[in-house]
Amino acid sequence: MKKDASNPITRRSFLKSTACASSAFIIPSTLSASQPRKRPNILYLMTDQHRGDCLGCADNAAIKTPNLDAIAAEGVLFPNAYSSTPSCTPARSGILTGLSPWHHGMLGYGRVAGKHRFELPQALREARYYLFGIGKMHWYPQRKLRGYHGLLLDESGRSETPGFVSDYRLWFKQQAPDLNPDATGIGWNDYRAKSYVLPERLHPTTWTGDRAVEFIEGYNQSKPFLLKVSFARPHSPYDPPQRFMDMYDVDDMPAPNVGDWADRYAPHKDPPNPGQWHGNLGVQQAKESRRAYYASVTFIDEQIGRIRAALKKRGMDDNTLIVFFSDHGDMLGDHHLWRKTYAYEGSAQIPMILRWPRTMGMDNRRGKKLPQPVELRDVLPTFLDTAQAPIPDHLDGQSLLDPVRGKTEDWRPYIDLEHSMCYNKDHWNALTDGRFKYIYYAFDGREELFDLIKDRAELHNLAGKPEHAAALKQWRQHMVEHLSERGEAFVRNGELALRKKRMLYSPNHPKDS
Repeated sequence: MKKDASNPITRRSFLKSTACASSAFIIPSTLSASQPRKRPNILYLMTDQHRGDCLGCADNAAIKTPNLDAIAAEGVLFPNAYSSTPSCTPARSGILTGLSPWHHGMLGYGRVAGKHRFELPQALREARYYLFGIGKMHWYPQRKLRGYHGLLLDESGRSETPGFVSDYRLWFKQQAPDLNPDATGIGWNDYRAKSYVLPERLHPTTWTGDRAVEFIEGYNQSKPFLLKVSFARPHSPYDPPQRFMDMYDVDDMPAPNVGDWADRYAPHKDPPNPGQWHGNLGVQQAKESRRAYYASVTFIDEQIGRIRAALKKRGMDDNTLIVFFSDHGDMLGDHHLWRKTYAYEGSAQIPMILRWPRTMGMDNRRGKKLPQPVELRDVLPTFLDTAQAPIPDHLDGQSLLDPVRGKTEDWRPYIDLEHSMCYNKDHWNALTDGRFKYIYYAFDGREELFDLIKDRAELHNLAGKPEHAAALKQWRQHMVEHLSERGEAFVRNGELALRKKRMLYSPNHPKDS
């Protein structure tokens, strides 16, 4: 675990006890945690590759998420929440900076910049918060604090910095020196599913929950805290413990959505590559993948329940703002597609729940679903708003607390989405207001238009249908206006341009990365 001068926790002390005793997290204090604080704590809960429709409170009757549903009942759910660039690193750049993809510079999957001029952790630190991060950060260098006082990392086996070993893997080696943390045998982008073959206490989801509980149990700083808890699942491997698999019957899983336009993605190699990005693998395989994916979500939900219980035990729950979201979704076979990086709902729509402290009032707003289009860039201004800190004018994001307050007159009319070439040549830009979604494929000029109110599953492409020509024209013009700042590579003579080459970074990407 990385530390700075104000953080007394060292990796040596972390590994000293096999139980990771909560005393390792105790920080000397002049103020009891039970005394009221003027500014709330912030509990920043994040999952990886979690579809927006995979919550009970999102009207999914097949999934079990009682703890997340309870948080939504005490706060609000944003059903039109999106990840503008739906893959891990560009999504996290949006969270880090409060900016759109063009402005933070990542248009697809690459390496997060080493430093932006304004970043979430440093901004909250300057607002006199104590910041601690647990789980998956997915930036570079991997042990860079970026303003956090301390980090405990689970990087899903990823080793991008020379000599890097995550804190989870160091802990695992001490706990089970003769076992292999990857013994289940499912890959990081695998469509296959299998129950975890090791003891449940060794699973990274348990480890992340344990560390979060220990932090809360031992916290005695006078400052309010921002605790980031970033789970590496339900991203594949789909490997929940057996008891969570047993909560679901494969026959009860929803079948994949397959649009009348999706035949282009049906072919695949025989036998399929476990990490392939497209292919009609059949309804049964999709349901088996979903069973383990749903079970992984429920496993995380249980850990979130434990974290919430720790807050309540310490008397902190009523003075803590809780935000829950994911970096992007997972297609799970919808439209014969797997993984992420697509404009479709399974990939780009994310869960977004905001629960504010009792001390902030607005009790008549609790339990509502707010329709405003929101995005990961809104996380940073929300935290600054909570911390009573200035929100810089250069941010593209807006505070999620504004719609809760009823301040919607200046809210964006739609949100922009995009992804540079990744698995294939289909780099795209999209816009959605939660009613319609327009997608432009820049390599060949294809267009798609979906009515999300009548057809949330995106089964019917309305582009090319005469009765929807006016709507298509209107959304195409919105896209021209959105992309105009980028120059002739994107808009030429007032029309959307074809782009044959990949552009991974915009000119705004920091040059020292």
